[in-house]
Amino acid sequence: MSVVGFDLGFQSCYVAVARAGGIETVANEYSDRSTPACVSFGPKNRTVGAAAKGQVISNAKNTLQGFKRFHGRAYTDPFVQAEKHGIACEVVELPTGAAGFKVMYLEEERSFTTEQVTGMLLTKLKETAESALKKPVVDCVVAVPCFFTDAERRSVMDATQIAGLNCLRLINETTAVALAYGIYKQDLPAPEEKPRIVVFVDMGHSAYQVSVCAFNKGKLKVLATAFDPTLGGRMFDEVLVNYFTEEFGKKYKLDIKSKIRPLLRLAQECEKLKKLMSANASELPLNIECFMNDIDVSGSMNRGHFEEMCDSLLSRVEPPLRSVLEQAKLKKEDIYSVEIVGGATRIPAVKERIMKFFNKEVSTTLNADEAVTRGCALQCAILSPAFKVREFSITDLVPYPISLKWNSPAEEGLSDCEVFPKNHAAPFSKVLTFYRKEPFSLDAYYSAPKELPYPDPSLGQFHVQKVIPQADGSSSKVKVKVRVNVHGIFSVSSASLVEVHKIEEGEEPMETDQACKDDEKMQVDQEEAKSEENQQTQQENKTNPDEMETTQPGTKDKKTDQPPQAKKAKVKTNTIDLPIEHYPPWQLGRDVLNLFVENEGKMIMQDKLEKERNDAKNAVEEYVYEMRDKLCTIYEKFVNEDDRNSLILKLEDTENWLYEDGEDQAKQVYIDKLNDLKNLGQPIQTRYQESEERPKSFEELGKQIQLYMKVINAFKNKDEAYDHLDPAEIEKVEKNVNDVMEWMNNKMNLQMKQHLAMDPIVKTVEIRAKTKELTGVCNPIVTKPKPKVEPPKEEQQPNEQNGPVDNNSTSQGPQAAEQCPDTAASDAEKKLPEMDIE
Repeated sequence: MSVVGFDLGFQSCYVAVARAGGIETVANEYSDRSTPACVSFGPKNRTVGAAAKGQVISNAKNTLQGFKRFHGRAYTDPFVQAEKHGIACEVVELPTGAAGFKVMYLEEERSFTTEQVTGMLLTKLKETAESALKKPVVDCVVAVPCFFTDAERRSVMDATQIAGLNCLRLINETTAVALAYGIYKQDLPAPEEKPRIVVFVDMGHSAYQVSVCAFNKGKLKVLATAFDPTLGGRMFDEVLVNYFTEEFGKKYKLDIKSKIRPLLRLAQECEKLKKLMSANASELPLNIECFMNDIDVSGSMNRGHFEEMCDSLLSRVEPPLRSVLEQAKLKKEDIYSVEIVGGATRIPAVKERIMKFFNKEVSTTLNADEAVTRGCALQCAILSPAFKVREFSITDLVPYPISLKWNSPAEEGLSDCEVFPKNHAAPFSKVLTFYRKEPFSLDAYYSAPKELPYPDPSLGQFHVQKVIPQADGSSSKVKVKVRVNVHGIFSVSSASLVEVHKIEEGEEPMETDQACKDDEKMQVDQEEAKSEENQQTQQENKTNPDEMETTQPGTKDKKTDQPPQAKKAKVKTNTIDLPIEHYPPWQLGRDVLNLFVENEGKMIMQDKLEKERNDAKNAVEEYVYEMRDKLCTIYEKFVNEDDRNSLILKLEDTENWLYEDGEDQAKQVYIDKLNDLKNLGQPIQTRYQESEERPKSFEELGKQIQLYMKVINAFKNKDEAYDHLDPAEIEKVEKNVNDVMEWMNNKMNLQMKQHLAMDPIVKTVEIRAKTKELTGVCNPIVTKPKPKVEPPKEEQQPNEQNGPVDNNSTSQGPQAAEQCPDTAASDAEKKLPEMDIE
């Protein structure tokens, strides 16, 4: 069973797997542990990762990068409108209203959703994991920013399904970092002691996230999070791009922003310059050859000037740090450690601002790039039954307050209720009780839209179906279970109608309302029950600690009349599950998702066919270059002048064909072309190989002949070691040896006269066959064992030293030992392992 964690970064992705008793970040086919979050489309196939990154400039209009933040967003979203100008390919509005990407793929115009593009990236990461594990990958954990909303999380979940993955959990990036930090710590406080408070600061390429976590032994609880979704490394790159765009415009009269390719090249160079400035405070140059209109450009920048230009960005570092402490009601003195991760935290000015705020050194014990993916793999190992992991519970939180609103029959208008306040523990479930006579709807929404980095606060509408009144016409009691699951996604997970039946006085009630409540309590998920122990203390007086009673009777009279009736009348109750319809905004429908899964399978097959075609083409090209080189070196003696010239000419023709008519041919055409060349080149190659291997084979045969000749001579000289052999058999050995020796001398003489450019007289396979034949005939004869001769029985004589021998004990003396040597040896052998063990 595979255990894999994926970190889907804005710029780079990482894959970690659990194996060999630990977590390992695996490398891709380029031996790089970082895979660019990049997808490129071509006339024959698509490329993903490092290969696509190489086409950012050459195939700019059909290469996608920076698409992570488009999940779950409409085309009209202000974020999409602001971002689309920095993306080389065309961002379009899809029929659903969502943002999509228009590219040329297989020589036709195609539009892809963000889910599809992320699915392609996940397919590549999945292949990387499978290559490392040597087995299929299905189960995984994927990291997302802690500020992702419900719609964005649902969109990422759809992308994992398109890639054929079963996402066990969408984990917040800062939570994954906290897990990677805490699970290895041996000195954490005991569960009953005061927890260790650690702040995690993650500034990546596109966003800035901060979380404060409480650690006890085997336990992690996220207390609060804060973030700036638009502050990241790319904002610092943009400062440099704008500066050099203006400078080069004045210096070289270039309008860089009018063309996308020079702008992308400048962005790449500015990113390199930013990284150099993080390690070097001196003046650094920026040079780009043939930048635009065949003009070479150059400029320079130093760290001091750069930090001055970035002052407005650096001022945004502190507010999330302050916010997270205020939310958790902590002081700076309460913080045990400040751990920083993410590529942008390597900028010295960012690090200084964090240190200045907390008045302490920041800790860099975690791998800045790989901490998130390692946390994901650890979470996957915890969730997987195939791995035994140290017990470690994780309690995350709800980043935005979630409320429900509904039509209230009593108030003849809308009523609402905040079901999950900000920073409420997650995953978590609550039960709400309604009194209704007919189906009703619940609208879920984020109740603090100003905190939301997303234009639409709606989480969708939930329709509770098949609600009917009680037999006496009164309102039915409907229990609705709402939850935030392990992915951080909100849903109305179930609804049930409680039917109340009055019974006769003599009849025992089957089930009481109290029993119903107890059943409800049992339905609370295990993980939710754990995280609930320190939450919702104001509800302790209720039967179900997770239950929120929201009573909506038709009139006030019913409210006052119902409790006495419940006390006097004996009743039995039963519950009926109710269907719920939910249409979340921007989530893909089941049919559309299945279509995308099918399309992804077709694209994977197309990529595979194109790879096989390219491999066949490359094999022809490789053979041409290799053969031409060897014809003038190691193969020179093994081919005559005319054959060499004709073959070289054939190779040159094939090379020219490859770059002209053969540039784009079917796989079979290349296979046939290679076979034609091999038909000409193989005889030469065979002659060379034979000349290399033949002397060794003759040498082996000669050694065997000498070995048997020694045995024959020893037998003739009456050597005691061979006096048991049959003379007739020795004669047979001698005859075989002489025949083989004559054959070998004859073949060697003929071969020495043969020109190297001609086919060999004798082949290595024939010599080896002869060696095997000789060995098969002679070996059984010359290796025949000498028969054992039993010593004669002697009468027992008195031993002068030991005195007279007792006749009754002779069976246990030396004679017995001689007759049973195997038994004595086996007894000794049995004792050896015991001695070794001791």
